[in-house]
Amino acid sequence: MLAWALYDWANSAFALAVLTAFVPVMLAGAWNDGAPSTVTTFRLGLANGLASLIVVLLAPLLGAMTDQARRRKPWLALFTLVGVVATVLLAAVAPGDWPLAMSCFVMASVGFFAANSLYDAMLVDVAEPAEFDRVSAYGYGLGYLGGALLFTVSVVLLARPAAFGLESQTAAIQVTFVLVGAWWALFSIPLLLWVRERHGAAAPVTGAFRAGLRQLRQTVQNLRGDRNLLWFLGAYWLYIDGVYTIIKMAVDYGLSQGLSAADVTGAILLTNFLGFPAAIAFGALGTRIGPRRAIYLALAVYIVATALAVFLTTAPQFYGLAATIGLVQGGVQSLSRSLYARLIPPEMSGEYFGFYNMLGKFSSILGPVLAGTVALVSGSQRVGILSIIVLFSAGLLLLTRVRVPAVRGSSRPFG
Repeated sequence: MLAWALYDWANSAFALAVLTAFVPVMLAGAWNDGAPSTVTTFRLGLANGLASLIVVLLAPLLGAMTDQARRRKPWLALFTLVGVVATVLLAAVAPGDWPLAMSCFVMASVGFFAANSLYDAMLVDVAEPAEFDRVSAYGYGLGYLGGALLFTVSVVLLARPAAFGLESQTAAIQVTFVLVGAWWALFSIPLLLWVRERHGAAAPVTGAFRAGLRQLRQTVQNLRGDRNLLWFLGAYWLYIDGVYTIIKMAVDYGLSQGLSAADVTGAILLTNFLGFPAAIAFGALGTRIGPRRAIYLALAVYIVATALAVFLTTAPQFYGLAATIGLVQGGVQSLSRSLYARLIPPEMSGEYFGFYNMLGKFSSILGPVLAGTVALVSGSQRVGILSIIVLFSAGLLLLTRVRVPAVRGSSRPFG
């Protein structure tokens, strides 16, 4: 279990330092060619959307292939390598060269999301159904802590670059990209060496592609007849869109409202340090009251926080909202993963989690592009951020339609 969870520790450094924090900062600063903030927001949204579209097209077939071959780890290693290399290359992008920066960013994001889809599917290899909430939350908790620790180093470098022999804050961020790549690669090793895959049809690797295509067609037919699973996937598609849009656009939004880079990165760091104990607590809460009810609570907090973000004007307000999000962000992510694991056949977890991540990334095409487009058309990032409330509310409503099965060996439903 620890070896599996350490992959969350490894790749969360990318999610926090690159995806959430420093790519928006560099896009608005060193990589900018003089464009206004609404244009850089639009560019960021398009880059996130393109990466998500690639994963949408890739994830289900990749999951089906790896289910058939029972070989998720080699593919996970490959996409991790793609992500690591592309992240390190970000450090070499010249000033003003935003097209090259966005190309490396898209490649790194595809590596991150594709590998993470396979990692999610391995939850059924390391835990029994009764442990899904706790183990999933443990992974997210370690991810928040690991990402926050490396990000702390980055913030120190950013605050006093000269003390470390760096000539500017831009140089400090470039060093951070290299550190993220090394961190991601190093802490992926335990999963690749020690986690054993116990589910799958074990088809020969040479036939896995054809077998995967057949399985994919069959699963699509099965999904059409599984209304309960479709309700969950529809709900997840909507509310996780809001979650990921806030993660990806928070720094850009803070900068657009006049906050300093130090303020927004400090607030993101606070979110992640709070995310470690909060994710663990939500795992326990999900076991006690059921993952669905715990997700209801988290989404309600998101709706209130998003509404309050429209009135944000000062750094303390941004810190307060960041702390609020930190209390629920890991909970909604980890419990969605564990709830979904209860609804699917474990021997086909790779493919089913491919659909799961496909929906998450498909929603991530719409969310950032929606926020960026609304900001561009209206001339206000505040209007763009407000639209996210609709996604949270609609997702919560659909989630009420899902029937949650009892854990094996128990007659009590985990609603």
